Amino acid sequence: MSGTYPASPAPASISRTSFTPTMISVAHSLKRQVRTRGSQQWSFALKYAPMRRAILAPLEAFLAAQRGQYSTFLFVPPILGSTSGSATGTVTIDGVHAAGVNSIAILGLTGTLKAGDMIKFAGHSKVYFLTADATTTMTIEPPLLSALTTGEAVSYNSVPVTCALASDTLTMTLNPANLTDGFEVNLVEVL
Repeated sequence: MSGTYPASPAPASISRTSFTPTMISVAHSLKRQVRTRGSQQWSFALKYAPMRRAILAPLEAFLAAQRGQYSTFLFVPPILGSTSGSATGTVTIDGVHAAGVNSIAILGLTGTLKAGDMIKFAGHSKVYFLTADATTTMTIEPPLLSALTTGEAVSYNSVPVTCALASDTLTMTLNPANLTDGFEVNLVEVL
């Protein structure tokens, strides 16, 4: 792990993509058969507005230090990485939950976590997604990759996603006024 993705300069826009691979086959009778692989992965496309090279240089240096897709780092998605609900408090797991379940009992929440919020459990590298509003029970996707025990903390603000660059290539274009012509970085979640 090589640090945390720089918060400045801030991207002009961010796109979050969820990839959930499934296997689908259609028989000659046109009956559809579907299986899930039981996995899910986040990716992020960060687009930056034109800016002076000197402002972009620290970000470009951080990205170069990743050596393409080799290194991993923490990325806290602006806006998307924090709850859109009224949640406060120190949220912890209530009870033992086996790998493969997607309904998690919680304690310590005041207010509501909202469907669409990203969360992370202490000791897990995977970031999960709430599929329904939560006050005492969270419904998540994908199902748990590993078990949870009583007392494990739940992060719901400034949720860090372990990422790597999605490509070994970075391109920066400068115009004669020493401004970048925009800059785009693609990240992918790694476990």
